[in-house]
Amino acid sequence: MLLDPERWALAYRLDDLLPVLSDGLTVNMSAETHACTLELAGGVHSGVRAAVSELATLRARLATELAPLGLRAAVAGTHPFAQGEDTEISGGKRYQVLYEKMRELARREPTFALHVHVGVPDPELAILAADRLRAHLPLILAVSGNSPYWRGRDSGMASFRTPLFQGFPRSGVPRRFGSYGAYVDAVDVMLRAEIFPDPTFIWWDVRVQPRLGTVEVRIADAQTTVGANAGIAALIQAVVRLEATEGYAAPELVGAQEVLEENRFIAARDGMDARLVDVRTATQVPVREQLEELLSVCEPHADDLGSRAELDELRMLMESPGAARQRAAVRESGLSGLVSSLASVFVEERSGTPDPAATAGSPAPGSP
Repeated sequence: MLLDPERWALAYRLDDLLPVLSDGLTVNMSAETHACTLELAGGVHSGVRAAVSELATLRARLATELAPLGLRAAVAGTHPFAQGEDTEISGGKRYQVLYEKMRELARREPTFALHVHVGVPDPELAILAADRLRAHLPLILAVSGNSPYWRGRDSGMASFRTPLFQGFPRSGVPRRFGSYGAYVDAVDVMLRAEIFPDPTFIWWDVRVQPRLGTVEVRIADAQTTVGANAGIAALIQAVVRLEATEGYAAPELVGAQEVLEENRFIAARDGMDARLVDVRTATQVPVREQLEELLSVCEPHADDLGSRAELDELRMLMESPGAARQRAAVRESGLSGLVSSLASVFVEERSGTPDPAATAGSPAPGSP
């Protein structure tokens, strides 16, 4: 989110900003729906460590270039006191099309999410992994909840971004497709009917990206620190590999669409305090227990992928999730102080060196 540091309000200056930023930065940057929002997108890497190192570099470069323009940047799932009536749509053609299709839904307060792509070498395997990954989406949402404030008030939720974005069509937990052909048929009929111009107008919590050869997980709130991004990316990469190679998720849960949607809401509401429905026992189980169990089976995959240290950062996030940190900041210094604190940790020093096997081009199997 672009910020005016005098008031710590959103700064709707993206259309003016893009032409003056350096080419080295804009190649990894794109506009988003709202003129106060920009997306930083890393390249293709063989491991989480290199991807996170690039993210840290991009954040530092952006902060440096924004400073002389009187702007700051910060990350959270929502801006804590933005008002919908102030929202301005970006000038790009895609976002004008979006406004035409979504009408005033597109003017609701901006939301900010983390999207993680994991390369999968085969379309059928990608659909299989995505189908099974649906069972874990509430866990990812619970640990990533980072948007408790909306319009200047505590929403009572860990991720108010989740129901706020739910107003868009083609969002939420997708159905189980079972095969790549079934996915193609479902998308193709809407393309031929001209409901949307291309599949990127599908905003499911997890989707395949045939153009990139990836499974893309989109349910997580945007994370304030680079370290939190590392933990979530490592978890997602390991879970995709786990489900593609072992099929860990309980079949009863993978097939229970209504339970997945209920668990998604509970996770958005309660974050790391959530108790999610266990289909096999018809009981509510603390999300911490479920996450610890998932982490234990993911650790061998993280070891193989070289991301065990990054996966361990997820445990730190479990103990100090974003929503809890935001509420603590507001108790200490109010909403403006919260935004100031978000901006203060936008740039974070990272230890270690980039993965020398980092590549550009097509994703390698299991790469983020």
